[in-house]
Amino acid sequence: MTTTVSPPTLNDVVAAFEALYDPAWAASWDAVGLVCGDPGQPVRRVLFAVDPVAEVVDEAEEWGADLVVTHHPLLLRGVTSVAATTPKGRIVHRLITAGTALYTAHTNADTADPGVSDALAAAVGLTGDLAPLDPDPADPAGRRGIGRVGTLPAPMALRDFAAQAAAGLPATPAGIRVAGDPDRTVHRVAVSGGAGDSLLGAARAAGVDVFLTSDLRHHPASEFAEQGGAALIDVPHWAGEWPWLADGADRLTRALAGGRANVETRVSTAVTDAWTQRF
Repeated sequence: MTTTVSPPTLNDVVAAFEALYDPAWAASWDAVGLVCGDPGQPVRRVLFAVDPVAEVVDEAEEWGADLVVTHHPLLLRGVTSVAATTPKGRIVHRLITAGTALYTAHTNADTADPGVSDALAAAVGLTGDLAPLDPDPADPAGRRGIGRVGTLPAPMALRDFAAQAAAGLPATPAGIRVAGDPDRTVHRVAVSGGAGDSLLGAARAAGVDVFLTSDLRHHPASEFAEQGGAALIDVPHWAGEWPWLADGADRLTRALAGGRANVETRVSTAVTDAWTQRF
C-alpha cells in the first residue's frame, strides 16, 4: 500500500524554520518573519535568496516556488502603501498574484548557531571551533552572536588568504578589497556577514590577524589601519551572505523530513549585489 504524504502548509514550514532561526533573536530595529502568503497554503518548493528583488521573483515564478526565503527584508522600514507603482509594491503584487509567499530571516539568522557567519567562515577556509565575535548576552551557552572568530588550518600570507577567500565566495564585478601588508602572516581570523563597521572594535579586542567583512567605510577603515593590528578584507555584501543560503535550505529540509514532508529547496545563484560594473 502506498501512502501519500501531503505537502506541509506554509504555517508548518514557517514553524520549522523559526525553530532554527527564532525571530526573537532579531535586532530590535529589524523586520523578520512572514511578509506575505496564506498560512494554510501548501508548500512544495522553497527558493532561498539573499535579496527580495525582481530578478529573484522572476526565478521563483519560472521554477514554481511556493515560498521565497530571503535574508534581506523587503520592508525594513515602515510604509503606508504597497501599490504596484513602487518597486517594493510591485514585488508584493507579483508574489501574491503568483501565490508565492515571502519570508525573511535577517539578524536572527546572523546570530544563530550556526548562522550566516558560520557559513562565511567555512567558505573562506576557517576550520575547527568558531566563537562569536560579538556574543549575544541572552545566550547562556555563549554560542550565538554576530560574527565568528576561528583559525586557518595553517598560517599563510595575507595575499594567499585573500585569494583563497575570493575563490571560496561567488564572484561579483566588485571583487574584494584588502588593507594590510600582503606578505604578513595571518592565522587567527574574524569574519562577519553583512556590514561590519560596528565590529571593528570587537575584531581588535579579539586579537585577530585579519577581519573579513563587508561595506567598510573609508574613515573607520582608515583609522583602524592607522592604529595597526589586524588586516582588513572587504568582500561584497551579497557574496558574504550568499553561503548561508545552502545551509539554511539544508537545515529546513532536514527539519521538515522529520515530519515526513516532501519539500524541494533551491538556492538562487542570481547575483543581486548592488554593484554591477567595474571599470
